[in-house]
Amino acid sequence: MDSPVSSPALTCFLVEDNDVIRENLVATLEEMVDLRVLGHAVDEDGALTWMSQEQGGCDLLIIDIFLSQGTGLNVLQAATARMPSARRVILSNYATPDMRKRCMALGAHRVFDKSAELEDLLAYCQCLAERQDPDA
Repeated sequence: MDSPVSSPALTCFLVEDNDVIRENLVATLEEMVDLRVLGHAVDEDGALTWMSQEQGGCDLLIIDIFLSQGTGLNVLQAATARMPSARRVILSNYATPDMRKRCMALGAHRVFDKSAELEDLLAYCQCLAERQDPDA
């Protein structure tokens, strides 16, 4: 009897400068969702370098707005142009209504507040991993 063919794990790249948040997020995502984190950057330059070198891209980019150097907004704008098929998610402590609008205008699919919407982020990632449209 043939076993069902499972789709490959969702691939993700993370742009987050806080070590503790990044390590916890990677561990949680990889444990709770069929997802593989390909790598991470801690600043704008690192993220832009990864995007310019990564031929296969990824399914999902999770980007913090305020980084140790540079800004996640520039990363988001570059990702929208360079990786149009990837889902682009902002995860920030500054998810104000104005910032949400600005991120959406720059190409974000979703904006999540780090302090209040981590469960929502996990649910969103789960939908993507199951190849469902979380925006449907």
